[in-house]
Amino acid sequence: MSVDKDTVRRIAKLARLALEEERVEPMERELNQILAWVEQLGEVNVEDVPAMTSVVAQRLKMREDKVTDGGQPEAVTANAPLSEDNFFVVPKVVE
Repeated sequence: MSVDKDTVRRIAKLARLALEEERVEPMERELNQILAWVEQLGEVNVEDVPAMTSVVAQRLKMREDKVTDGGQPEAVTANAPLSEDNFFVVPKVVE
């Protein structure tokens, strides 16, 4: 994939960037270098590499999955401007 000057101008317009005319050509070169690097990444063999969610191996603490009411509804609604029967009261927004 290659980027030309018109594409650089279009990208700048879509990104709402004020790109001066003398910066179009250097930006074209930079974008083409970035795209070439991304194409190189596609050539890397990652078949036997396990998927990662973090650079540091972590295991989350497991606990029993059980439904509770939290055990303290009065404390949860204590600072609410308005509450009723341990529920938050909010103005009606949909008619």
